Amino acid sequence: MYICIQFVFCSTFMLDIKFIRENAAAIKEAVKNKNITLDIDELLETDKKRVELLREIENLNGQKNELNEQMKKASDAERKEIIEKGKAVKNKISEIEPEFKIISQKFDELMVKVPTIPSADTPIGKNGDDNIEVYSWGEKKKFDFEPKDYMQLGNDLDLIDLEKGAKVAGYRGYYLKNGGVSLVMAMMMYAINKMIEKGYKPFIPPTLIKGFALFGSGYFKGTDYDPEIDEIYQIASSDKEATGEASKEKKFLVGTAEPSLLAYYADEVFKEEDLPIKVFGFSQCYRSEIGSYGKDTKGMYRVHEFMKVEQVVVSKADFEESTKIQEEMVSIAKEMHEELGLPYRVIKICTGDMAAGKYRAFDIEAWLPASQRWAETGSASNFADWQARRLNVKYIDKNGERKFAHLLNDTALPSVRPFLAILENYQQADGSIVVPEVLRKYMPKNIGVIKR
Repeated sequence: MYICIQFVFCSTFMLDIKFIRENAAAIKEAVKNKNITLDIDELLETDKKRVELLREIENLNGQKNELNEQMKKASDAERKEIIEKGKAVKNKISEIEPEFKIISQKFDELMVKVPTIPSADTPIGKNGDDNIEVYSWGEKKKFDFEPKDYMQLGNDLDLIDLEKGAKVAGYRGYYLKNGGVSLVMAMMMYAINKMIEKGYKPFIPPTLIKGFALFGSGYFKGTDYDPEIDEIYQIASSDKEATGEASKEKKFLVGTAEPSLLAYYADEVFKEEDLPIKVFGFSQCYRSEIGSYGKDTKGMYRVHEFMKVEQVVVSKADFEESTKIQEEMVSIAKEMHEELGLPYRVIKICTGDMAAGKYRAFDIEAWLPASQRWAETGSASNFADWQARRLNVKYIDKNGERKFAHLLNDTALPSVRPFLAILENYQQADGSIVVPEVLRKYMPKNIGVIKR
């Protein structure tokens, strides 16, 4: 049983080993440019050994089956010789299986690191400093009074309480209050309605999910959860199954609706004419932020929980089409920033700042005039078939061939950073906040100004 499961896992849920073998030079270049520690030659040698051992085991199992058939027809005199041969085959299998298990585990650990080859227009760079601004909109706000940052505005208007947040929730905890709640929920309702208008089907997905969804979407860096590097919260207490027995499944809190939405389509086989599938999810999001230790330690720029509206698309495996869809997804986020009146820029992510599975990626950043900084408000990623292979999402093309789909995601609107940007960009000399026009119909009594 172990051998069968292991082989299916390797061949189905990773980048195709045949493709890696035939494109080793390009994969090596992607490994180098994405700053991944991986020896492709070692991977290919490990695969060669794994396949040899698998064939040997299959051959020995074939011999065992043949001896079992012979045993049924054998005379008493022949049985002893067949039994001895059977023992020898069994012993040989027992010797090989542990080695095969070790080699297969090593193969999985190497395969999970193999990156998608980035798009031709992805900048080559070492880290975030090499990302490229490709678009900007809006003038940076200038005030004829001394502007306050979002922290001062939030305190003065009684919209935010970080002190009580830290007391109750710990580091990076916060409370939203009064007009802050109304403004954030207006943003979320605006984003939800915008996505429906754009033809995306709405979901409120689960935020407590199984590990396969996080592995499949790439939120585990390895084959399993690693609390030292994965910015995911694992739930310590165990569930009960429907039978009343304790569940053996590990459960995690999502950092975005993306893994829940993608896993909704796991093991599905679509018809090409049904694609693209466009959905979005509204959810609470949880981030451990362990990789950001020491960064943005004060204020609300980096928090452990927030809300977000997330776009997800299942596309056919055509790079021209999935790239066009990604541009459309980014355009929706851009449109929302413009309707909110927030100056922003679009950043094309370089190879060194790009996750292993991503084919092409962008960030959107809004300007905070009082804080004098750009605030990342979203990211858009095309994973090509990298996630689909892990989650087994396929479609049948017009020729009847089964293919892994391309999977894409993009932030429509998160709750925190656009909220901070609105506070700073829409502040008035008397300390009040003008509510952006597009949000007013979602505000209590359609109010247009937030005051103390």
